[in-house]
This record gives sequence, structure tokens and C-alpha cells, in this order.
Amino acid sequence: MRMAHNDVSLQAGLRQAQAEAEAAFKDSTVYIEKYVEFGRHVEVQILADNHGNAVHLWERDCSLQRRHQKLVEESPSPVLKSETRKALCEAAVRLIKAAHYTNAGTVEFLVDKNHNFYLLEVNARIQVEHPVTEMVTGIDLIKQQIRIAMGEKLPFTQSQIPQNGCAIECRINAEDPARNFAPFPGKIEELRLPGGPGVRIDTHVYAGYTIPPNYDSMIGKLIVHRATRTEAIATMKRALSEFHISPIKTTIPLHLQIMENPNFLSGDVDTGFIERVMLAK
Repeated sequence: MRMAHNDVSLQAGLRQAQAEAEAAFKDSTVYIEKYVEFGRHVEVQILADNHGNAVHLWERDCSLQRRHQKLVEESPSPVLKSETRKALCEAAVRLIKAAHYTNAGTVEFLVDKNHNFYLLEVNARIQVEHPVTEMVTGIDLIKQQIRIAMGEKLPFTQSQIPQNGCAIECRINAEDPARNFAPFPGKIEELRLPGGPGVRIDTHVYAGYTIPPNYDSMIGKLIVHRATRTEAIATMKRALSEFHISPIKTTIPLHLQIMENPNFLSGDVDTGFIERVMLAK
């Protein structure tokens, strides 16, 4: 991706993007779209069966990112107006139905400061942050995905899908934020996972596990769910503080900083916030 603010940067960016596309895909075709400054990344989880039924399971706000990689996800979005949420979710369902798509998927949007939203893409798969949706709706997305693949109808209608409380997920990556997020493979010698009411851990690691250097650096997902966003943030701070992994460096310290940042607490963030504000020092 290249951002252009004038004719000169547009021409240079176009050439660079075409060269990268040609090198990676043997196809120099690129497309141009509107740049949404200070935009929020908001996506809508959908389910669609083979019988013409499609529903949304509300939205996830994934605006806190580094290099377009999500760090924190939450539902509901702390800033969406009710009418925007309704329009966003209904637009996602219309798109899925028009495409005759089936199974689980995510329709991703950018939302500007005036609450206008623009389509980014459709992810035709389950996503890392799907537990956030599972916590606020009470619906097991993997189970529904399997049932749809077996030819079953969705067991609920749109009006039966709740949006209860607030869920937040922090991606725990084996990276060192103090060293420009350098990967940190190696053996985990000590591991203590947090617990308690409203805390969920999705991970494959254990004490004695060796993190390989070959794959994605994410080693776990820490999810909390409480009645309000304030309570969810407090629970996440506690859970992050209890999460001990040694001697591996992780993104846990950065997440603790995020949970205490005034902009995050007020919901005033965007996709460039982490790099522009928190990592600019």
C-alpha cells in the first residue's frame, strides 16, 4: 500500500506498488481508493448457510494496529452511533447475500470521523479475533461453521443474536517492543496464565515449549468479557499483570500501556494511533 497526498507522490507510489505487485504476483495491476485519514477499522462478523439465510453477529473494532497488524480488538465499538452500527451491519449482510457466500466470514470497513464507512475487503474465513464476537453473542462460531459445512440451517434468526456487555482481546506476540518488535523465539521456561471471572485464554504454549522462528509470532490471545467497557478494561489490566512468561519477551507490557492510555480509555484512537503516538517516542 502507498499513500499519496499530491500528484508527485501519486506517480511515485503507483510505480512502487506496480513493481511490488509484479515481483510478488507476476501481475502489476493495482487499484486506487480513497485514503481515509484517522480512520477506524471496524469489521462485521457474518454467518451464512446454504439455504439462503445470512446474519451478522455485530461488529468488532480493530483500530489499534501496528503496520496494519491488529493488536487489540473489542466489541462493541466504543464510538459507533447506533444508526451507524445498524447501517454497517446491514450493509455487510447485503454484500454477503449478493455474493451468495456461505459459512463464516468477516466484512471489513474503514470508518471516518463523520461516521461514513467504506468497504475494505471480505475475509472468507474465521479470524484471530473471533472470540470477541463469541463472548458478546454467546455463539460458538466454530461450531456454527462446521454445521453450515454439513448443510444445516442456521439455528437462529437476526433478532435472536444479542450483543451483551463488552469483550476485549489482546494478541500476545513473542516480540520485544523495546527492540522495534524484534521476534523472540526460544524456550519458555516459566508460564503462568491468568484466570478468574470473565477471562479467557486461547493458546497452544506451555512451560517447556520452544517458540520456533519460522512462523507467526502470536503465541496466545487474552480475552476478557464484562458487563461494561470500564469493567472489561480493568479486568484486562489485571489479567495482563498476572500473565507471566519467561524468559521470552512479549507484547504484554505494550498492552498494559494501551489499557492505561487516556486516548484508548476515551475511545479516541485510529489505525495509525499506535505508531503515531505510542511508538513515536
